[in-house]
Amino acid sequence: MNALQASPFVPGIVTGVLRCHGPPSTEDILLLPFESLGLLDTRPAGLIIVGGAPLAHPMIRLYSYGIPTVVISAFQAGELHEGSILRLDGHSGRISEPDDTGGSPLPDAVTPTAGLPVYTADGVPIELRASVADPHGVAIAVAKGATAIGMVRSEFLLPQNGAAPDEPYYTAALQQLCKRAGNLPVTVRTLDLAPDKHPTWLGTIPAMNGPLGLRGARLYAEEAVRPIFEAELRALARLTASYDLRLLLPYLTRPEEYAPLHDIIRHTFHHPLPRGVMIETPAAALALPEWLQLVDFVVIGCNDLMQCLFAADRDIPAVAALLDPYSPVLYRFLNYMATSIRSELHRVQLGGLLPQVPGVLPLLIGLGYRNFSVEPLLTPCLASIVASTTTAEAARLSGLAFEAGSGAEVRELLELPQDATWGGAPG
Repeated sequence: MNALQASPFVPGIVTGVLRCHGPPSTEDILLLPFESLGLLDTRPAGLIIVGGAPLAHPMIRLYSYGIPTVVISAFQAGELHEGSILRLDGHSGRISEPDDTGGSPLPDAVTPTAGLPVYTADGVPIELRASVADPHGVAIAVAKGATAIGMVRSEFLLPQNGAAPDEPYYTAALQQLCKRAGNLPVTVRTLDLAPDKHPTWLGTIPAMNGPLGLRGARLYAEEAVRPIFEAELRALARLTASYDLRLLLPYLTRPEEYAPLHDIIRHTFHHPLPRGVMIETPAAALALPEWLQLVDFVVIGCNDLMQCLFAADRDIPAVAALLDPYSPVLYRFLNYMATSIRSELHRVQLGGLLPQVPGVLPLLIGLGYRNFSVEPLLTPCLASIVASTTTAEAARLSGLAFEAGSGAEVRELLELPQDATWGGAPG
């Protein structure tokens, strides 16, 4: 077969038999439609997703599995045949014969020391913090050398019986998580519910539908959500004297929204702890200087920020190409944000899929960002990328990226292949 150029997603190289139907073995490469991701109940050696929406939560969860993954179009899927033996390169996106060695390999991964930054080739410290959903994720983060636990996605901390979490449950779950973290600082993002993260205990809330309705902190005033939010705060308050904790509030748009939440936090916590907010909309991003007068730190959630910036629902494959991680507009916006708070940029953490996309981390370093939250399994390969990056060259590349005329030009600048699956497609 001729090599296929897919969109790279989860890095790693694997060779296996292609399976299109039936449960795959752990040595197979599975071809799976995006719509069937929810049915994935086994862990194949590699994944080829057809027609995916890369920023959708089911796709992002694939990073926690560590399975080399690429994304292809339905047309490309027609060129693959069940039973073929394939080599899949999740870094370059290349699908080829087993003896093919094309593509651009990752630098040799070296696991950094947990709790310490990694350094660029010219000695600039970079923090690769971990984004986790449970104690198992924390254990991986420690083993893979994360600088800190940069975000606990606490909406995934749920009782096994599906009941609403209460203060005793949150206290036990968060304490277990903190114990696994050891000496690493732990940032807990409070309950971040959305239409695609709707727990069984929560009934129907009409205004919750769609990506721009009630979600995150907007739901905390709702009768069904407020007691759960307050129970989580009380649990965190119990733990602050024993662990190095930070509190993160999701999906706030205007600084005015923070005042009532600040009052609740002030009356709940008897020990001081750093407080932060998620920046996930252009309006919140443009108010960065004001936010940093109110809170100790901010986390830029690039997935939702891109969804709002490009007016494209991250869960819909038909508009996935609009969410181009190589778009010059995106880098102009990120550069504006960095420039607006240049002396305070050390208080900013950049999260979401963007820092993990091939070729992108050096661009973000070039814009001045130094703190990132990433999937813990990727820490060693990202640390290797940092170690091979000089800040001067990164700044040069980032300047060219936001001055470019298209995502295709940025891909060419980064010496990445063009593809038609996820933005940046030629012509």
